[in-house]
Amino acid sequence: MPGTPPTRFVYLGPEGTFAEQALRTVSAADRGSRTPARSVGEALEAVRAGDADAALVPLENSIGGAVGVTLDELAEGSPLVITREVVLPVEFVLGARPGTPLGAIRSVAAHPQASTQCRGWLREWLPDATVVDVLSNGAAASGAATGEFDAAICAPVGAARHRLEVVADKIADHADAVTRFVLVSRPGSPPPPTGDDVTSLAVYIAHDRVGALLSVLMELAVRGVNLTRIESRPTGEALGRYVFFLDCTGHVADVRLGEALQGLRRVCADVRFLGSYPRHRWLDGSTDRPIPAPAGLSDTDYADAAAWLARLRTGHLT
Repeated sequence: MPGTPPTRFVYLGPEGTFAEQALRTVSAADRGSRTPARSVGEALEAVRAGDADAALVPLENSIGGAVGVTLDELAEGSPLVITREVVLPVEFVLGARPGTPLGAIRSVAAHPQASTQCRGWLREWLPDATVVDVLSNGAAASGAATGEFDAAICAPVGAARHRLEVVADKIADHADAVTRFVLVSRPGSPPPPTGDDVTSLAVYIAHDRVGALLSVLMELAVRGVNLTRIESRPTGEALGRYVFFLDCTGHVADVRLGEALQGLRRVCADVRFLGSYPRHRWLDGSTDRPIPAPAGLSDTDYADAAAWLARLRTGHLT
């Protein structure tokens, strides 16, 4: 993160959630203060108000999909930018007060993303239990610990923190599920390009123009910018009005992505820049490598073409 390193962090709480676990992988956060927030909106508002330097919130899950509330919060209000992503493997357990048998469980607290990822297990082992939505995995564990619910779907760290007995472990339907978190701060200069970066955008298309979404995609495709994610969310203005969230390979400092952004600015009703930041790197140093640009559309090709045009404009035709 450019400039003065952040020291005050807020995350989607309470304590004992995957968000806290993800935040602890950020070295600056491990040395700074970490404050749980009751909701994604509260976490991001703390950053907007200057009460925190950065917030870590969930953005998407490989099974449950996008976290809509995070997208909505990033699209509205004063601008915020993503400076880092953290991808965390997700392992769920069923925790309950000590001595609670599986057959006695009638209510299970769970974050909607968690219950979605454990739907098959719940159907097989607790078909008659009522699943109650809560704001976080930590809140689920806390509710089970106080007796508000019979059990909770939570992270192993949450079960341990709230002294719950693990009635069943590894209950997720997909063992390789991951959640993508993003570290968000107030606008500033993006982290420098690394050569393996992601740029996130919120794009509002012109609804009175035929082929408006196709125009957006073409601005990226003709410049060899790979689109790795697209999500739509209603704007709240009227039925059929959506904002599209895009993740692209590349950095705002790259020539071809810069040209694509200029093109989007021309053809869209509005474009909100949500940040350029390094792609997540696993502990073994590996990443999901970006798709190479087609021939003639690499950064080197763009630099060569720009230099050629500059020579033409100064009368050098060779």
